[in-house]
Amino acid sequence: MSTLRIGLVGHGFMGRIHSHAWQTVSRAFDLPLDLEQTALAGRDADRVERAARSWGWASAETDWRRLVERDDIDLIDITTPGALHVEIALAALAAGKHVLCEKPLANTLAEAERMTAAAESAARQGIRSMVGFNYRRTPALSLARDMVAEGRLGEIRHVRALYLQDWINDPDFPLVWRLRKEEAGSGALGDLGAHLIDLAAFLTGQRISGLSALTRTFIDERPLAASSSGLAGVGQAERGRVSVDDAAVFFATCEGGAIATFEATRFAPGRKNAMRIELNGSKGSVAFDFESMNELQYYDATAVSTHAGFARILATEPQHPYMEAWWPPGHGLGYDHTFTNQMRDLVMAIASGEPPTPSFADGLYVQRVLNAVETSAQSGSAWEPVANKEETS
Repeated sequence: MSTLRIGLVGHGFMGRIHSHAWQTVSRAFDLPLDLEQTALAGRDADRVERAARSWGWASAETDWRRLVERDDIDLIDITTPGALHVEIALAALAAGKHVLCEKPLANTLAEAERMTAAAESAARQGIRSMVGFNYRRTPALSLARDMVAEGRLGEIRHVRALYLQDWINDPDFPLVWRLRKEEAGSGALGDLGAHLIDLAAFLTGQRISGLSALTRTFIDERPLAASSSGLAGVGQAERGRVSVDDAAVFFATCEGGAIATFEATRFAPGRKNAMRIELNGSKGSVAFDFESMNELQYYDATAVSTHAGFARILATEPQHPYMEAWWPPGHGLGYDHTFTNQMRDLVMAIASGEPPTPSFADGLYVQRVLNAVETSAQSGSAWEPVANKEETS
């Protein structure tokens, strides 16, 4: 293979950012494969054709099945609502296509298990698959992971993770697909909490073994949006039921001995995309806030007390993860660059024949935690174990 031919499913916000990343990645990185944006798929013919022209796709389709059937496509990139992930991914893998699937992997644990089994079977034939947890590709967070691996923090004892947004705080915000369980799977838990669960494991190397959780839906009904209701002539005065959580909190134990707290909400006025994580270890701490995404705060507990304090590391040096491809030191990156870095890693893995990460198995782990959170919150159980692979396979 000298050219990787891509078919993208979905032309909403995620489709746009993935398109931008596919356009940019070969301009930033020296890749072993040429990239071709072959086709974009979406249900609305006018919208998908306009998006294809604007975002650099050579053709447009109104049925994702056509992408799977086409011989001129090697990789299917899935950016649809979660309800479609399982059907598209299974069909693409069966057709011998590589797959990139946005997070969370699926809407249910059973779907995630089916997808992972199919991905592992396809991998034996050289077909690669990856879940799109883009925040892993933030240079400062990749640096934090390297510091943990090098032992700079010592034994990890605490993980504190928050993801705060405010975009549905208005009770008259319409009932979009992200607020419907049948399309999204869950609310803030899967949309935001999935990132925190993945990052905690990525940074520490420890997975959650058990947890106790609480979820809340603050606004039970919202105006029906034509795009989400599918009903002609529905006015804004007519309302529908919100069927997902607005906020989720849980505390957990990790297999390596650390304890962790997680909070995900879309009801934090003034917080636009405040994804924050802090690790405390026996030798030091690191703290990160995505709204200052080029910075990592580091405390060295082994330093003499008279000189101790949190240091601000500006993760823009060419020696920092991914930064060799970008700008001079001090010239920071943005949200879109995390996706470009993600596409770079996927292309490199496909070219080398190595399994890309995070894998569908990593996505399945996140799904097990999401499932345990929902089970704990619904049952009121004081403690919910997170099943390992052997217990659910």
